[in-house]
Amino acid sequence: QAAPLVRVAANQAYQICFALDAGARGIIVPMVNTRAEAEAAVRACRYFPLGNRSNAGVRGEWGEFKNYRDYMDAVNNELVILPMIETNESLENLDAIASVPGVDVLLVGPSDLSIELGAPLDYQCDHYQRALNKIAAAAAKHGVVAAMYFIPPGMDPNFYVQKGFKFFTMPWGPWATAGIQNGLSGIKR
Repeated sequence: QAAPLVRVAANQAYQICFALDAGARGIIVPMVNTRAEAEAAVRACRYFPLGNRSNAGVRGEWGEFKNYRDYMDAVNNELVILPMIETNESLENLDAIASVPGVDVLLVGPSDLSIELGAPLDYQCDHYQRALNKIAAAAAKHGVVAAMYFIPPGMDPNFYVQKGFKFFTMPWGPWATAGIQNGLSGIKR
């Protein structure tokens, strides 16, 4: 079963709320660099007492609830929050980001991370690979999932699975289609 995830343009409560009110079951938050930024994203996604998300009424995407508290509890417990790891600063703060209650997934933004590391779109260079190892280790340490925004063209998805990555989004257009086909055909089940 698939859940609709929405990547917001920025870590801003109004953008997150808009996506959630439209029915998103998960929020991808770009450029999360610090614990405080991860906490802000979680607060924007969760209802009181876990956050400060505004109320827009029961969403049909969450099923039918006779009790509004049950609906709020379901959202607070089931919504997936995915901060994107895309910068040197986020790499320095991985443990702090991954340990925020409510963070479910550390999602690598491969292109931005490679550019930030000084190796634009070079997904095989040593320092990019070390960064992936660090992300996978932090995710495992804190009980969250390591994920890739996409499998770079020409890369074997099993390579990422062996590193500890367990989640891959399905982004946009023909570029993604090629990566998805490559990924699905190569994953050993």
